[in-house]
Amino acid sequence: MLPTIADILALEPVRRGNPRVVAGADRLDTRVRWVHVGEVTDIAQLLRGGELVLTTGVALPDDPRKLIDYVGALAEVGASGLIVELGRRFIGELPALVVAAAEEQGLPLVTLARETPFVQITESVHARIIDIQLEELRASEHLHEVFTELSVEGASPAEVLGQVARISGKPALLENLAHQVLACESAGRDTGTLLATWETRSRAVAPAERTAYDATSGWLVAMVGARGQDWGRLILFCDERPGPRDIVLAERAATTLALGRLLERHQRSLERQAHGSIITGILTHAYADPEEAAARARAVGVPLTGRKLVSVVLRLTESGGTALDGQAQLGDLAEAAAGACRDVRLPALVGSLDEDRVAVLLPLPPRGVAEAALTALAERLRIAFNPAFVLAAGSTVESIKDVRRSFLEAEQVADVAVRRPDGRVFYRMTDLRLRGLLHLLRDDARLQTFAERELAALLAHDAQRGGDLTRILRVYLDAGRNKAVAAQRAHLSRPAFYDRLRRLERILDTDLDDVDSCLSLHVALLALESFRRAPH
Repeated sequence: MLPTIADILALEPVRRGNPRVVAGADRLDTRVRWVHVGEVTDIAQLLRGGELVLTTGVALPDDPRKLIDYVGALAEVGASGLIVELGRRFIGELPALVVAAAEEQGLPLVTLARETPFVQITESVHARIIDIQLEELRASEHLHEVFTELSVEGASPAEVLGQVARISGKPALLENLAHQVLACESAGRDTGTLLATWETRSRAVAPAERTAYDATSGWLVAMVGARGQDWGRLILFCDERPGPRDIVLAERAATTLALGRLLERHQRSLERQAHGSIITGILTHAYADPEEAAARARAVGVPLTGRKLVSVVLRLTESGGTALDGQAQLGDLAEAAAGACRDVRLPALVGSLDEDRVAVLLPLPPRGVAEAALTALAERLRIAFNPAFVLAAGSTVESIKDVRRSFLEAEQVADVAVRRPDGRVFYRMTDLRLRGLLHLLRDDARLQTFAERELAALLAHDAQRGGDLTRILRVYLDAGRNKAVAAQRAHLSRPAFYDRLRRLERILDTDLDDVDSCLSLHVALLALESFRRAPH
């Protein structure tokens, strides 16, 4: 840390000059970047800020206004202070107007009553500055080594904060952008006190820069993120204004945390890709020998041989706002599914099938119960993943060569269940009943012909006149032909609803009180729904 004016005044070469602070006594903690000797009036244009200027004043003007301008120029350029040796230009003391100008401008002004070789002062101060810079360079190198090692080892946020607290001696904390604490190292202080009313206190601290000190709270705040996407803040609790070493420490730790998250996401992405490739290979018969698939699965830690195999397909009930949002959500669902499998101790292959579905291949012990495993997985996943989804399972099979059949069944179940989820923990083919059968037969020309024959006149009527009689028919049949209930669900008065039923009977040329006719129409409507929502 650079020396202050107070530190320089304590040096032996300066003390021999009998220094006296005549202005800016409250600014002696100003840091000095360099010492500059100058005997010219326009010295300010040679400075860059942070310099302590030494002068005898022999070249300074007699005009009081020009003396004031001289002091103002030094203050404006950001000089740390001014030391004037008395005896050559000014005898005994400086002019009162110079002292007043320095006080007004906030420029520390010091006089030396005795003649002092300026070279001794500059050598002493510069040696100290260089020693400090070397020390900071060594510290920076040490920080680089420490945090590089943490990055390579994939250290957790808690381990990174532990090093920050150990090096700085200060508490350190990591929070997300919702001001929720992700990790905290109290450095011996009371954790409860540090975290009391955390969210309220944290929201009040919003520095404009990526790394900045907030004097009110005493926090050094560094944003954590990479590739333009910030996701958290690292906070170092400081009792006083932090020095350059603390700032470097906070920034280096923030970089390590950001890199660690990128590496973690990359690693998880690679794992999902590896699992997804094995599943796709099984489904597309890419492996000539099922043993090859088993060997590849064993290599990623998932044993398939000698196990009961259950295929699972996960689908989001509502996708994101854009295609990219939907893909991101599906990726998060795959990661959450993998984490849920680990939590319930079920080794599994987990990967994305396409842009809509996540596949899970569960190998269960010979005596394992599929329903219990599926329930545990679904319940754990719903805790870990907020967006709504359906979990569909295929039949339990005994060998890898039958996995494809099980997955196809799970896909079909998921395609139906995602349209009208009813809150089940998981879905199987037996849960879908007639709707599931119609979905399986949706590509059959005979079913398409049947639906067309039953509903063609009604669909044509609605298309030509912009009507909603198809919806009215569906409401009536879903209500079990209870006209009062159906009218209420359709938000129509009973007379109005009865009038629409009579129009339906004329258009369809059928009796809507006849059970067989209504059953036939209901099946046709379900089939139509299957056609319209089938993926291209």
